[in-house]
Amino acid sequence: MKKALLQIILILVYFNSICQQLNDLDKIYTCSRCNLHNFNLADSEDIIQTPLLHDYDIHFYFLDLNVENNSVYISGNVTYHAQVVVEQTDTFAFELVNELTIDSILINKISHNFNHINDEIFVPLELPLEEGNNFSAQIFYHGTPPTGGFFSGISSEYDSAWNKHVTWTLSEPFNARQWWPVKQVLTDKVDSVWVYITTSNTNKVGSQGILTNISSMPNNKARYEWKSNYPIDYYLISFAVAEYQDYSIYAHPTEMQGDSLLIQNYIYDSPGCLDNYKTGIDMTVEFIELFSNLYSLYPFHEEKYGHCLAAMGGGMEHQTMTTMGRFGFGIVAHELGHMWFGDNVTCATWSDIWINEGFATYTDYLAHEYVAAGEWPQIWLKLVHSKVLAEPGGSVYVPPEEIIYNNESRIFNSRLSYYKGALIIHMIRYELQDDDLFFQVLQNFQEEFSDSTATGTDFMNVLNETSGMDFTEFFDHWYFGEGYPIYYISWVQQNNILQINSSQISSIPQITPFYKMHLPYKLFFNDGTDTTIHLYQTEHDLEFALPFDKPIDSILIDPEQWVLKKVAYLNKINENYKNLEFKIYPNPAYNQLRIIVNNYSPFEITVADLNGKIVIEAVGNQPITNLDISKLYTGAYYVLIKSGEKTYSKKIIKIN
Repeated sequence: MKKALLQIILILVYFNSICQQLNDLDKIYTCSRCNLHNFNLADSEDIIQTPLLHDYDIHFYFLDLNVENNSVYISGNVTYHAQVVVEQTDTFAFELVNELTIDSILINKISHNFNHINDEIFVPLELPLEEGNNFSAQIFYHGTPPTGGFFSGISSEYDSAWNKHVTWTLSEPFNARQWWPVKQVLTDKVDSVWVYITTSNTNKVGSQGILTNISSMPNNKARYEWKSNYPIDYYLISFAVAEYQDYSIYAHPTEMQGDSLLIQNYIYDSPGCLDNYKTGIDMTVEFIELFSNLYSLYPFHEEKYGHCLAAMGGGMEHQTMTTMGRFGFGIVAHELGHMWFGDNVTCATWSDIWINEGFATYTDYLAHEYVAAGEWPQIWLKLVHSKVLAEPGGSVYVPPEEIIYNNESRIFNSRLSYYKGALIIHMIRYELQDDDLFFQVLQNFQEEFSDSTATGTDFMNVLNETSGMDFTEFFDHWYFGEGYPIYYISWVQQNNILQINSSQISSIPQITPFYKMHLPYKLFFNDGTDTTIHLYQTEHDLEFALPFDKPIDSILIDPEQWVLKKVAYLNKINENYKNLEFKIYPNPAYNQLRIIVNNYSPFEITVADLNGKIVIEAVGNQPITNLDISKLYTGAYYVLIKSGEKTYSKKIIKIN
């Protein structure tokens, strides 16, 4: 009964949300760095960061701020506890946009002069600090930051649907400095953070960690005091302020042995608002319990998980309390998945955003597989494959030269970082052919890089070590490379031997010429049974010969959509051969052409370039003749076939 009721709920909620969720991915969720200090002398489009940021490690942030729900104006102070990690430093540096005014800076409680230049602050130290020295810095500031757009560091909107004002932050990737003094370096996670927000006492404030106190303040104000003792990256520190109601529910992951995990949700205190979002929010319970089994226990179980509603598109995975614009099935799963992939383990560079977004998007798929079930996983895969195959190129890995300020659309490219990123995880799962092993890889990765940062190569190393296989070529092709394979396949069964001829070319041959990988073939026999075989293609043109006693009626290539690819040609030769006079494939071709000529044998083959110069002459006398064209230069050629009195010609393209 419970499952039947769940399916009814999913049909009502999910049918409306699946397209919304896929669109949400296009609106971007967010993540990390790529040697940002290398950009300190770049042009105005680049984020400017001084190498002095790497002179110290931060251990603790304390943000004590004044904020309202109807304005981005902000004031207060931020305290650092840090340690020097170079031999000696004579300047303390951090980031804050020029639009915000610094009132004073205290280093070890002593006031210091400073220079505010190009969104960076430089504080000359009266006495240099030596390696290993601990120090504190307290920065007092105020002002109205720049705003506008999804990636604005702080935003304030009126949500007309619920008649509420709301102010929230979204710091990823480079915009924490738009609302607080910060060091924006991904690999420097702080050990703990406090966020105190003073606001009108009609508001509530959501943030990371645990709400330890609500203090009454003068002038009808209240101070919300949030504390977190888990390591956290700069862009995951956040707040949201509105006239909220607290809707708290609880999950019970198996590993917690009956203990409860708080899921604290701040939803507008407006009539009908909670009822509108309740079904989607409640799905969080089942998702947390599922992902805790698949990935490892929810990483911040000693504090909480939760959501803050805001007038934004999509969502942002702020640690332990995601900021959300809606609560569709997919987006709730995606943002929760970030608690493992993005928050617990954070991408070490913005180039490796896949660590965050690829895995969070695959978490969305796993929710469809394990919770929605039925046809939903295949619907999801079909939509995602279609999205990725819409264009031929693009790398999941983001080249460092493309990590520039105001280029969020490249970092968070939905087709590459999200969709293709998720599909290569799905292909890794297929290559392993063992779900227990696949999820063990994910668990080992979480354990090894917990509370830290990692690159795509780090994940590959865990994958190789756990599986005992070598995925180096796979990552070269699918993570660092571009495009996808295109297959031209023909088959014939004669004398109980299935002969499959498979030619593979690449959508971007100049970058990734070949994908060495398995491909599933589902065979349907004339007695109504079927079986699936997995053929490993190691060359562009390959012929497989396999014994099967039963007649094969038809073949489908990868009907369960494990592999990202296009099948440009799939032909059963003995069915179509009688009515086929002439066929040449693939086109474009890499090393080999396959030529079919019906009822005429032998026949002459001539290949000429566009100037008429003959470059190949051969004779064919088989139903399928393989012609080696590997020595031809890239370009266009004419293939002439002469058999008896009949002559055929076709223009083909040779690629390298």
